[in-house]
Amino acid sequence: MSDTRREVRSRWGGPARLPLALSGVLTIFAVALAALVVIGSGTDDTQIAQTEPDAHAAAPETAAAPETAGATPNEPSPADHAPAEAAQDSAPEHAAAEPPPPTAAEPTPLEAPATDHAATEPANEAPEPAQAAEPPKLESVQVASADKDDNNNPPQVAAVPPPPSVPAGSGVLPPAPDPGLIEQTSVGPLPRIGDDGRLPWQVYARPFDNRDTRPRIALIVSGLGLSGAATEAAIQGLPGGVSLAFQPFADDLQQWIRLARAAGHEVYLNLPMEPVDFPASDPGPRALFVAYAPEENIERLEWALSRVSGYVGLLNHMGSRFTTSREAMLPIMNTLEHRGLAFIDARVSARSVATTLATETNVPRAINDRFLDAREVSRGTVDARLAELESIASEVGVSVGIGQAFPVTIERIREWAATLNGKGIVLAPVSAVLDRQADR
Repeated sequence: MSDTRREVRSRWGGPARLPLALSGVLTIFAVALAALVVIGSGTDDTQIAQTEPDAHAAAPETAAAPETAGATPNEPSPADHAPAEAAQDSAPEHAAAEPPPPTAAEPTPLEAPATDHAATEPANEAPEPAQAAEPPKLESVQVASADKDDNNNPPQVAAVPPPPSVPAGSGVLPPAPDPGLIEQTSVGPLPRIGDDGRLPWQVYARPFDNRDTRPRIALIVSGLGLSGAATEAAIQGLPGGVSLAFQPFADDLQQWIRLARAAGHEVYLNLPMEPVDFPASDPGPRALFVAYAPEENIERLEWALSRVSGYVGLLNHMGSRFTTSREAMLPIMNTLEHRGLAFIDARVSARSVATTLATETNVPRAINDRFLDAREVSRGTVDARLAELESIASEVGVSVGIGQAFPVTIERIREWAATLNGKGIVLAPVSAVLDRQADR
C-alpha cells in the first residue's frame, strides 16, 4: 500500500516538475532568439549603410581617373566616342535629305540601282546571256557618266519640232490611269493611243508652260521602288519638277507611282537591259538581251509596261550592250511608238543607237547629259554636275541629268533648285525637253 502511494507520488511528482523545466528552457531560447534578431538587424543596417556610399563613391573615382576609363565598361574610351562624333558631323547632310531615315535593313544609297555606264566602252564582246539572275545585283558603283569626250561637248539643239504643248497649271497631275488609254491584254493592261488620238506620254506628263523661253534643265531620279526609305525620300524630298523613274520589278509599284504623281512628279519606268559585263553586272529580272529573239524581248517589255499605269515613258536601266544593237533596239522603239510612249536614253554608252532610232520611229526622246552621282557620291560631285548642266542648258537651251536617291543627292538637288529663278533657268519635267536635243 505504501509502495503504491510512493509510486503514485513519483508519477505525479515527475510531471509536476517537467513543466517548470521546459518553461525555463523555452524562456532562455526565446531570449537568445530575440537577441540574435536584434543583433542581425543592426548588422544588416550597418552593412547597407556602409555599402551604398562605397558604391556611389566609385563613380566619381572612375571619372576622375582617365587612365583607367578604358577598362570600365560603363565609361567608354575617347576612341569609342570618335565614330559618334563623326556621325554627328555628317548627320546634317543626310538628315536634311531624307525625311524617313534609312534603316540598317533598308540602306538607301546602294539598294536602289540606277542606269549602268561605261566610261570607256570595252572592245571585246560580252558573254552570251543565259538568263538574268534574280534578285538583281547593284550596279550603283558602275553607274557613271557617258564617255568623257561625249559629255564634255555640249550637244547642239535638235532640228526637230518641239512636242505638243502641255497645258500649264499648278503642277497637279490628272488621275491615272485614263481608261481611254488602256488596252486589256493577256499580260495585263498596256498603254495605248486613245481613239481620239491622245498620247499617253502627253496625258500623263506634268503640266509645263512651253511659252517659257528660259533654258530648261530636266532631272530624273532613277532606280526607285526597291528601297522604301529611298523612294519615300525622293517623292517627299524633291521638288515636283524632278521626274522619277521606278524599277518594274519593285513591290507596291502602283502605290509608289500614285504617291509620286500626287506629289507632282512626272514618272517613268526603268527598262532593264543587258550591260557589256553581264553577268558581273546584273540588270535584274526580265531584262532584255541581245541574244534573245525579238519576240522574247517584246514579251519582257510588255510585262514591264503592264506592271503599272500613269508613266510618260521608259528610261533604260543599264543596257551598255543592248542599246548599241540596232537589231535589238528597233523592235523596242516600234512598240513604244505604237503605244504612244517616250524614251529616255541614259547614254550608258557613247555608241548607243537609241536616240537615232527613236527619231527614225517618231518616238519622243531625251538624252542624258550627266550622271549626278555615278562615280562618287558627295556634295562636291553633285554640285559640279549640276553646274555643268546649267552650262549646257545656257548654251543649247536644254540639258538632262540622272541621279539616284542618295540622301546627299536629294539634298543638293533641293537646294540647287531653289536658286534657279535667280539664274534665269527653269527646272522642267522631262516631257518638256523631249525632242529638243540633237541626235548623237
